[in-house]
Amino acid sequence: MFYFDPLYLILTIPPMLLALYAQAKVKSTFMKYSQVPTMRGMSGADVAAAILRTRRIHDVKIEPVEGTLSDHYDPTTKTLRLSPEVYGGRTVAAAGVAAHEVGHAIQHAESYRFLTMRSNLVPLLGFTSKLALPTLMIGFVMMSAQSALGQPILLAGIALFSVMVLFQLVTLPVEFDASRRALLAIQDGGIVDARELVGAKKVLSAAALTYVAAAVSSVATLLYFLIRSGLLGGRRD
Repeated sequence: MFYFDPLYLILTIPPMLLALYAQAKVKSTFMKYSQVPTMRGMSGADVAAAILRTRRIHDVKIEPVEGTLSDHYDPTTKTLRLSPEVYGGRTVAAAGVAAHEVGHAIQHAESYRFLTMRSNLVPLLGFTSKLALPTLMIGFVMMSAQSALGQPILLAGIALFSVMVLFQLVTLPVEFDASRRALLAIQDGGIVDARELVGAKKVLSAAALTYVAAAVSSVATLLYFLIRSGLLGGRRD
């Protein structure tokens, strides 16, 4: 349907290319700095534990998790889960990624408002992500059939999709702030030297680009729906 619309392709192909570049960039950068050992020889799990101690956070668990770059912090259980390369890795890449995830734990402990907002959106996201596209497609079909129900259904679909876009946008300050906290923590704690800090920053910057790409893609798709619905630009053709 809209996947073959020239306007859709114009709006979404650039974000798709950005996403592909971001994925390649984060993998290559992580791989590069996974070959660079840290001067202190601490594993990612050690780095995470050290930062938590210095911040007096004692109720966060650190666990290994399967998968490549599957690292994440679970605020519901206060658990920091690190991929094998990060959990046991004694490299600049492992230190940077582990510190970034601890940054989320620190945000949680300090009730960082954007993390709280994102966490509150998660249950709603599970609902809207399943219904948004089907609702939009039904709305477009009914509008093309000149049904009176087409416009309300389409507006409902756009509202559902907007929740997904909002989640992506709120994720940006959460991730950038976690990286900022991570770099400060590993520098102030003497975990890395100046040269290693540059490498850790490159790893986290590459990872941040993936979130930027996701946000740009979701905004571009929403823009398409707004234009084709007539809500933006005043026409549907």
